[in-house]
Amino acid sequence: MRIAKWGNSLTVRLPDGLVDELGIREGDEIEIVVRRAGAVAASGDVSPEELLLSLRRFRGKLPGDFRFRRSEATEPD
Repeated sequence: MRIAKWGNSLTVRLPDGLVDELGIREGDEIEIVVRRAGAVAASGDVSPEELLLSLRRFRGKLPGDFRFRRSEATEPD
């Protein structure tokens, strides 16, 4: 993804594939949650079924040695 200048603000340019997968379009509001390991974006109007389908597509894309550590995920910034 690329950061661009738009007036006095910065924007994040999302690739078409990601936009299609999230089912978002211009004018939609999304929430971006920042974690130590990166950023997660979710559309506010995604159905539970669509969310589950996205999670299933994501399965297997983490490195084999990845370990989730709850203490790191819940650590205050």
